[in-house]
Amino acid sequence: MGAVRRPRMHADEVATDPDLVRRLVAGQFPEWSGLPVEPVDSAGTVNAVYRLGDTMAVRLPRIEGGVKDVETEARWLPALAPALPVAIPAPLAKGRPAEGYPYPWSVHSWLPGANPSPGQVAGADPLARDLAGFITALHRVDPAGGPPCYRSEPLTARDAATRAAIGTLRGDIDTGAATAGWEAALGAPSWPGPSVWVHADLSPGNVLLDAGRLSAVIDFGCVGLGDPAVDLIAAWSLFPAPARTVFRTALDVDDATWLRARGWALSIALSELAYYRATHPVMAATARHVLAELLMDAAGHPGGEARAAGGDGSGCASR
Repeated sequence: MGAVRRPRMHADEVATDPDLVRRLVAGQFPEWSGLPVEPVDSAGTVNAVYRLGDTMAVRLPRIEGGVKDVETEARWLPALAPALPVAIPAPLAKGRPAEGYPYPWSVHSWLPGANPSPGQVAGADPLARDLAGFITALHRVDPAGGPPCYRSEPLTARDAATRAAIGTLRGDIDTGAATAGWEAALGAPSWPGPSVWVHADLSPGNVLLDAGRLSAVIDFGCVGLGDPAVDLIAAWSLFPAPARTVFRTALDVDDATWLRARGWALSIALSELAYYRATHPVMAATARHVLAELLMDAAGHPGGEARAAGGDGSGCASR
């Protein structure tokens, strides 16, 4: 698919295009220089992604903050892959800055599949069990030597930023309900066990389906050790209320972990909506959907219809 042109998402974003990718590949991996290059309409915000031939993908960090992900994925994806029940990308090569492009970049295997629409997976129960199986397997991988994940901090460390996002969204979401949900999550007991391997970004754009079943998980730039609750954010971005119950049952998580997961999902959605609502329609729509699901759950109406936002107290619009 051709990439949809969007406004620049980050003030310091580096522009890329297919011609740049062709030059980088030709200069550093001439064995692949004759392969077609096509932009991918990815919902990702850190990397620009290009299809290279039929079996590979080129990932170029848009911002300096994504540079460390190149080394993280190259180091850890081969170690994690054998323990996981579905495919993950295989790092094939690391490129260096050249042709006016300032950052290291990578070539991975291309994994086929379709991204699910938030909360709109038909017959979601099997997918809920599939994803729970992936998460369980990942969390059981030996953590020895693993780095902290991108979201390794406790929820309390996100308090100021989350409240700032709520303030930014005043008039757009139900800020009273969002604040109450956030404060409830802050009261959850912290994770008492050792840190485990977590993907830390299980959003719809990082999940691939084949005939409604989980076929692959991609984009491991945030991967590392952290609280297992971080990976439960998928409950509100992917699943309607009944499948959320299936997901939680399959994971067998306690109330404290589920409450922290709600806090993570809420904080991430608020931050993403505040940052991307004018520049990334897909990310903003997903964040609105997550907020709607969370706030309906908190109101005791799981799975109900979200009402259109009109200001404080009117609810959060779903996608």
